[in-house]
Amino acid sequence: MKKIQMLDLASQYHKIKEEVDSAMINVVESTAFIKGPEVKKFQEELESYLKVKHVVPCANGTDALQMALMALGLKPGDEVITANFTFAATVEVIHLLGMKSVLVDVNEDDFTIDIKELENAITSKTKAIIPVHLFGQCSDMEAIMQIAEANNLYVIEDTAQAIGSDYKFKDGTTKKAGTIGDIGTTSFFPSKNLGCFGDGGALMTNNDELAKRLSAISNHGMFKRYYHDEVGVNSRLDSIQAAVLRIKLRKLDEYNCSRRDAARYYSTKLQEIEGITPPKINNFSTHVFHQYTLKLDKIIDRDALRKYLADNDVPSMIYYPLPLHKQKAYLNVNVSDNDFPVTMNLIDSVISLPMCTELTSKQQDYIIIKIKEFIYK
Repeated sequence: MKKIQMLDLASQYHKIKEEVDSAMINVVESTAFIKGPEVKKFQEELESYLKVKHVVPCANGTDALQMALMALGLKPGDEVITANFTFAATVEVIHLLGMKSVLVDVNEDDFTIDIKELENAITSKTKAIIPVHLFGQCSDMEAIMQIAEANNLYVIEDTAQAIGSDYKFKDGTTKKAGTIGDIGTTSFFPSKNLGCFGDGGALMTNNDELAKRLSAISNHGMFKRYYHDEVGVNSRLDSIQAAVLRIKLRKLDEYNCSRRDAARYYSTKLQEIEGITPPKINNFSTHVFHQYTLKLDKIIDRDALRKYLADNDVPSMIYYPLPLHKQKAYLNVNVSDNDFPVTMNLIDSVISLPMCTELTSKQQDYIIIKIKEFIYK
């Protein structure tokens, strides 16, 4: 059996090696490394895939979040609401721009932002909401957009872990994650479902004016070369990354389908084990399983389980071990652990198992056997 990894990028590469190598060589020979034709083609192809008017490629997902806040004209002191249970990049950019992050709890079942807690957190200083589509499925965007409209708030979707996921509205229509709010953002970090061979990111919007501003901000604030009308940044997707992403985008639905199949296999086997709760798929979103994250009851010693798995060559991860409100960089004396009961429970109970497009049923059977051995020993 092949060595089990959290993410097997090498095997994924070898399946598309000929296409990828040829595409990268073509870029090198063209010497069009920055803003080359591959970037423009990828932009257009991603727009078509997402059915969105505008995609603005950039250097990484964190830049995408920062540029979104800049394009919306938010100011220092403005409040931005987001989930406490997520990666720090979501709040990092808020603080970099001198704004205030307002953290709220998440749902116990799907790990996305709690709608009631979101509503309760709105004040006269609130200007935007950043829902995080965590682990591969959408937050409840229909409810979030209704709240935003009623309170005149912007919505920035953090879609770094859910590209390709579909949100289902109550009327039966669907939209891709990242195309519902004012701006969507995503990351093409190598571990993502659509990942490049370095750093990369993009923003999505159906608003023509926002698209123009985002494009200018990404290029030093220039609408016209050497004329700087905005305070901008230098955040561009390079042509080699775009060439790789063009190939992987054609396979994204296949990749996501493979992840769903693997998740279904895991869940069928693991739901029978006392003390383990497989991830729940909510009824308004498809799930692309960027991570396959279980919840463990207190009867299971998570650290001991992780050690047993590691001793048997099975990797695992904890996403995330410390909530944002307890991170040294973002400590807030005005909140306490009691304000986030679900988050505080999740940081002690979640564990993520290997998940990738190349995961085999043989590998999964081995992982499941080792989990059962630990629990029933």
